[in-house]
Amino acid sequence: MDIDDILAEVTGDGLPLETRDLQSLTRAWVTERSAPELLPWPSALMERVLDRIEVVEEQVGNIDPKTNFRLIIVQTELERFKFLVRSFLRTRIAKIDEHALYMLTDATQLARMSESEVQYARSHQALLETHYHSSFLSQFPANLQRLDDTAGGISMIEPPDIDTAVFVRALRDVEDPITVEGTDIDFEVRRGDVYVVRWSAIRELVMRGDAELI
Repeated sequence: MDIDDILAEVTGDGLPLETRDLQSLTRAWVTERSAPELLPWPSALMERVLDRIEVVEEQVGNIDPKTNFRLIIVQTELERFKFLVRSFLRTRIAKIDEHALYMLTDATQLARMSESEVQYARSHQALLETHYHSSFLSQFPANLQRLDDTAGGISMIEPPDIDTAVFVRALRDVEDPITVEGTDIDFEVRRGDVYVVRWSAIRELVMRGDAELI
């Protein structure tokens, strides 16, 4: 891809791939910020987005936008992509920081992280354990020094609160009614409707694309 290809995509007809990726990235960003737990890493989308950012920066980095007005459009779109990527990653890192031990001990959560995120979570948890041990855990009896203790039937590993209320919009009709666990509440999901409901009740719909967080 060269600069002519990039400019052609801006002025071409139809919906180009980078526009679809921008929409997908925006939806992933909003959903990640709204969900109380870490969501699956969108590997294919992020690979395309990061590759495109690198290519565009190489092609337009040293070109004066005053020489071609369309370059301003390209650079504006580039900054939009970069903002979304940074905010998306910061949101995921914040969740890893808060629940690193849980994510490292749960197979489902591990599968949702990228390789870099898994490495980050392990490094974060190792540093945290070292700090706790040198600060105060070393003064406790050996049987009280573990951060993953489950003595007395109470786990010290704190998972995300999946019963947090979220705003969700239905993208299509759902045949089976949704039941809120632990209550006598159930409701039908119809395309375009907006609900405030527990994440645990609506999670599967969001995961399979029948609804989106807003």
